[in-house]
Amino acid sequence: MAVLGFAVLAAAVLALLAVVHRYVWRRLVGDTTTAGSLPRRAGTAAAYVLPLLSVGALVSGRTGAPFRLQQALAWPGYLWLAALLYLTLALLAGEAVRPLLRRLLARRAAVSLEAAARAPETAPAEPAAPAHPSALTTAAPPAPAPTATAPRATAPAAPSRRLFVARAVGGAAAVAGLGTTGYGAYGVLRGPRVKRVTVPLARLPRSAHGFRIAVVSDIHLGPVLGSAHTRRIVDTVNRTQPDLIAVVGDLVDGSVADLGPAAEPLAGLHARHGAFFVTGNHEYYSGAAEWVDHVRELGLHPLENARIEIDGFDLAGVNDIAGESEGQGPDFGRALGDRDRTRAAVLMAHQPVVIDEAARHGVDLQLSGHTHGGQLWPGNYIAELSNPTVAGLERYGDTQLYVTRGAGAWGPPVRVGAPSDVTVVELASRQA
Repeated sequence: MAVLGFAVLAAAVLALLAVVHRYVWRRLVGDTTTAGSLPRRAGTAAAYVLPLLSVGALVSGRTGAPFRLQQALAWPGYLWLAALLYLTLALLAGEAVRPLLRRLLARRAAVSLEAAARAPETAPAEPAAPAHPSALTTAAPPAPAPTATAPRATAPAAPSRRLFVARAVGGAAAVAGLGTTGYGAYGVLRGPRVKRVTVPLARLPRSAHGFRIAVVSDIHLGPVLGSAHTRRIVDTVNRTQPDLIAVVGDLVDGSVADLGPAAEPLAGLHARHGAFFVTGNHEYYSGAAEWVDHVRELGLHPLENARIEIDGFDLAGVNDIAGESEGQGPDFGRALGDRDRTRAAVLMAHQPVVIDEAARHGVDLQLSGHTHGGQLWPGNYIAELSNPTVAGLERYGDTQLYVTRGAGAWGPPVRVGAPSDVTVVELASRQA
């Protein structure tokens, strides 16, 4: 039954991609080029090749394709998916402009035609010079001068006007869509920016006032983002000089065999109380047990439904809910059940949806990721449907939830309206 459901979903997605590609081809290629021309042939070829690259990028990892092939497909395939989204949105916006532009051109043509109709049709005759008297008897009667008729202006032909409108709207949409994609890719490859948030905790003692936790999530090492991406994140985190580092899941999209070297720079993370790690859903698609062992070798401390005492508060971590399929899901009782409730508790949990369970166990602050802040606008509206908080700090009863937008990107290495970040959460004591 599950296989049938997946097949139906895959068929629906492929059908949608086909419809969208047909629309984009018609507006950017079919309406703007002439049959048989080189631009028409090139645009048509791209309309077949680019979706194949995108499908290849999506399925190559799941089918066990060689990692080199995954990398070759990922860059063009994933970037095209982001470009397709913003080209489609720009073209849809252009549909509202298209009739207005046609009407404006038609009105201008009508005004030109009317002005031409009012113009005199014959040129004024020059006054004749007086003739010599003797010429009056010998000169032949003058032949009638031909009438000089002014050429009438005509309105531009409708096909030419349609072509102009198609090219103007299509060109503007291409600039907007591709420009948005390029800027979004630059934001990812530039690396995350640092955000700073102060969170007061009622039970935090004065001695822990000002304790700084660098929260990192959704790094998503994979065929697109590799060791250079990891180094940028490590450098960003270390520059903040945090007291503790919390890596809250979705570190990788692939196996240790393929991505182990890309994760190596994580060994350079430095904080006074160390760096801690909890699994995200993508770890369970990539061999979670092996990755837990590997990050431990790199110097991070995995918290698998576990808790440690830090000066002034408890730090706990739970496995991601995706681990339930492997019998390794979150266990709040094990992580938090027997703790001293007079102490403040900070919980690392990849997905924000476990906030209700955290509140039931008396957690003061939950640190999460997973949402990417929507990553690609208007994806934030979709993310809101399945997450209590998409980004930022919110309160749920006595428990506060902070959700970082993440330091990387899944799929397209592009972010629009949801810039990547490393967040420094500064804990504040009400007694200070």
